[in-house]
Order: sequence, then C-alpha cells, then structure tokens
Amino acid sequence: MIKKFVIAIVYCATCIIYSQNGTVSPYSFGIGDLKAAGTVENQSMGGVAIYADSIHINLRNPAAYSKLSLTTYTAGLTRKESRLKTFDDQENASVSNLEYLAIGLPLGKGFGLGFGLMPYSSVGYNSVTQGVNAEGASLTYSASGEGGLNRLYTSLGYEVFKDFSIGATMNFNFGTLNNERVQTVEGVQFGTLDRRESRVNGFDFNYAANYTPKISEKYRLFTSVSVNTQMNLVSENTRTIGSFSLSTGADVEVINVNLQAQGLKSTEIKVPTTTTLGLGIGEDKKWFVGAEYSLQGLSSFENEFLNRNNVDYNDASTFGFGGFYVPDYSSFTSYFKRVTYRAGAKLTKSGLVINDKEINNFGITFGVGLPLGGSFSNLNIGFELGRRGTTDADLVEESYLKMNLGLSLNDRWFQKRKIN
Repeated sequence: MIKKFVIAIVYCATCIIYSQNGTVSPYSFGIGDLKAAGTVENQSMGGVAIYADSIHINLRNPAAYSKLSLTTYTAGLTRKESRLKTFDDQENASVSNLEYLAIGLPLGKGFGLGFGLMPYSSVGYNSVTQGVNAEGASLTYSASGEGGLNRLYTSLGYEVFKDFSIGATMNFNFGTLNNERVQTVEGVQFGTLDRRESRVNGFDFNYAANYTPKISEKYRLFTSVSVNTQMNLVSENTRTIGSFSLSTGADVEVINVNLQAQGLKSTEIKVPTTTTLGLGIGEDKKWFVGAEYSLQGLSSFENEFLNRNNVDYNDASTFGFGGFYVPDYSSFTSYFKRVTYRAGAKLTKSGLVINDKEINNFGITFGVGLPLGGSFSNLNIGFELGRRGTTDADLVEESYLKMNLGLSLNDRWFQKRKIN
C-alpha cells in the first residue's frame, strides 16, 4: 500500500503544479484566491485547528505533529459550485481541485515530522466592463487571469513537557501568475492588449505552541498560539503590449516592455504576518468545541507589478468556531456510534477593498469522519455553505457550496520484526 500511495503522490503532485483552473472567483486577482490550508477535518469545524490527536495530520498547526503515534498519509479533494450574481445578471460555475497531499511520521515519543504539497493560492477570473469613450463609441474592457502558487512544506513538532508542545513549519511557495487586459472599441478593426506574467517563489515559516492540560478528571483545556511569518516572495516579471485582430484573434503588433528600465523586472511581494489564537474544551475521544481568531496586517500589502486602480487593502481577520462529537469510539455493536460528527462556522474579513467596499466571507460547515474497517484509517466528508462579496458598487456576490473529501490512512513504520 505504501508504494501505491507514493505513486499517487507523484502523479497528483504533477497535476497540482501544472493545473491552471483552481478557482473561478472574480476576487482571485493579485497572487490569487487563498486556499483553506487545513485538512477536511479542520475545514468541517469552521477551520478550527487547535485539536491534535495521534492519528490525524494537522496542516495548520505544526505543534500537533508531536501527538502522532502512527505514520499517517492524507489527501484531500474538493469541488466548489458557485453562483456569481451581479445587480442584473447571474451565472453558475464549478471547479474541482486536489487540496493537499501529506505524510506525518512519529520519530519517537513526543516527536513528529510532516511534509507535503498543496496549492496556496489560485487565480481564475474573467471580467467584462462596458462603457462609452469620448467620441461616443461603445468600449469593452476585459480582464482575465489564471495560475497560482503551490506550496511544499516540512514540519516538526516536539512535546517539551507533558501537555505542552511546540512546532515549526517551513514553506516554499512557487508558481506562475498570468494576467491579461484587453480593450476594444466599436467600429475599430484592432483591439489593444496588455499581458503580464510573474514567476514567483519564496519562503515563509509558521511557529506554533499548544498547551492542553487536564482541568478535571474528564475534561481537557485546549489552548494554542501560532505565528505565520511574513511571506517574502520574489517575482520575475515580463510584460507585452500591442494590438490584435478582432476578426481572427491573432496578434498584430506586440512588443516586450523594458521592465528593467522601470525597476519592475524583479519585484518583491510581501504577504504580512498572520497571528492566530485558539481556545477550546473537550473530553478525550468524545467531544471537542473551540474557537480561533486570526489577525493579519494586510493594509501594508502591495503588488507593484499587478496593482489595480480600484483596489485597496485593510487589515484582515478570521473568526472560526466549531467542534466534533463521537458517540462511542470503541463501540462493537454500532458503526454509527464510531462516526465522528463535525460542525462549525466562520467569518472572514478579507481586507480586500474594491470600489470602497470590503469583500467579506461567511460560511457554515459540517461533515463526518467514517471509520474504515477495523483500522484507525478514516474517510472524511465535509461541506461548506457560504457567501462572499456584494452586488453593491457594481461588484459580484458569490454564493457557494463546497464539498470536501479527505482520506486519512494509518500505518506502522520503524517497528522491529520479531521471529518466534
């Protein structure tokens, strides 16, 4: 089974790297629409990532690797159905993606290692605006983009003393962002175009600490703090401008812009630090409920090469609330008593401001964890119903249903063989 899983990792990793349609959101310009980052288990609880156990990988909290007692493989798939609505029009869209591939290894008591690959952001928008120029002719302006960033990560978690763990993750982010702006005028044979490509890479680090003491014979307190450091990305840019034929679509006269002379050939993109605090309570192997609050100083963010005139940034924040319930994890008589039931909600103030309107997102989540056979492996199914944006100020309201499927497989490595 291990060989088959490794082959699947190689194949699916290739799909991630070369995929260009990770989203259909009108708000995915710049470095793109940021992915959820957590496993299906976390996403089904409003994104809350405080909880850690011995058989599940926690992608957002590296301190959780200290709890692993079994080698764990995990993969996640998602499908998103969206309804994009303006003041006077509506359109439906859908997209499917591989969310993550990861492996977690216990290296000894209280010490764990993890590594994997996942998309970090996706660009996938296509907007059209109609207007009239100074001469009274109809003018059409369109903007489109595709691509995104992927992430390779390595994590270490260590239990310093009983119930107190620390961890760190190193992320390498890489990918290509393609953006095109086109303008046509009624009665004019040729249109104008502006194509921009950015090849981006860079590192960031995530540090976390968990303290989970018993507060009574049955109940445990869960506390967590994590800091995802500023992401320093280097963007190598190219830009072409020119005209094209409206009848054939072929380029007519296109030139490469000398970005070196403008100081834009190589630019920096700095994604500000995110700090997350978490608090929860629960009973081991029975139930858990918790909340997380994240704050990011996004008002300092800028992308000099791909800036837009009507876009500003405020500080961003996310509040998530959720939990799980297992009726009886050791039941021999009822399969459904061993099922994990999850639910939650989240509110995200993205910090993105377009036409003086902040783009916020609210979603409710729920799901189940289904045990597989007599092992610790499980199949996790999750759903998210949400709404982002607004129809005010000529913007788009995005209502969506997100369906997640995650597989968590457990195995035993580094065991000495015994011969009787």
